[in-house]
Amino acid sequence: MASSDRNLDPRQRLAVALDYPDAEAALRLVDSLDNTCQWFKVGMELYYAAGNHFVHLLRNRGFDVFLDLKLYDIPNTVAGAVRSVTQSGASLLTIHASGGAAMMTAAAEAAKAPGSPRLLAVTVLTSMDATELTGIGITASPADQVLRLAKLAKQSGIEGMVCSAEEVAAVRAATGPETLLVIPGIRPAGSAIGDQKRIATPADAIANGASLLVVGRPITRATDPAAATHAILTEIEEQLACGSKK
Repeated sequence: MASSDRNLDPRQRLAVALDYPDAEAALRLVDSLDNTCQWFKVGMELYYAAGNHFVHLLRNRGFDVFLDLKLYDIPNTVAGAVRSVTQSGASLLTIHASGGAAMMTAAAEAAKAPGSPRLLAVTVLTSMDATELTGIGITASPADQVLRLAKLAKQSGIEGMVCSAEEVAAVRAATGPETLLVIPGIRPAGSAIGDQKRIATPADAIANGASLLVVGRPITRATDPAAATHAILTEIEEQLACGSKK
């Protein structure tokens, strides 16, 4: 996947979040989409239930896998986890930027091995706002904290970040055009917000510099998931076409 915004294929700009408790339910959703999507996100809930076997299954079907495990531990443990995940065949893997420079540097070194996933540093979760940050002792605004962690990740050798659409333009400006910026909290107009606090529409996120959008409930809980996916892909495509003419 190209890291810059020059990739105009909408199927390479959307990852559907398979937030399910078991492989059977996740596969029903995958089958219902009828190959409209190339990327799937496998998070902790599904990975802990189905493991690498499910990642291999998706890969064997020709899909790309974003493994969202948000690794956070001492540097040696995280580096070992990155090496273990390399056996899964996932293309992307998340670690927590708040783990610090030493942890991220160790992870980046481990990810230099052939076949390793590309690392994404999670900055501030999209479910958190200023009040949530204050509750854990962080007095900076979400935007300032995201930018601080993104710069630290870049300095530590991580070339991809996860942030909300509210910060993507600033992170893009600070980290450069080749940084892979993955944006959760995407909500098409009219969708329920749920537990997300810093959200945006697909078009707005792409316009502000997003590389890859992560969409879960607006697709997985839709009456017609394939139609919901197609609508989002159309919105992405229209925004990409608009941007390419500027």
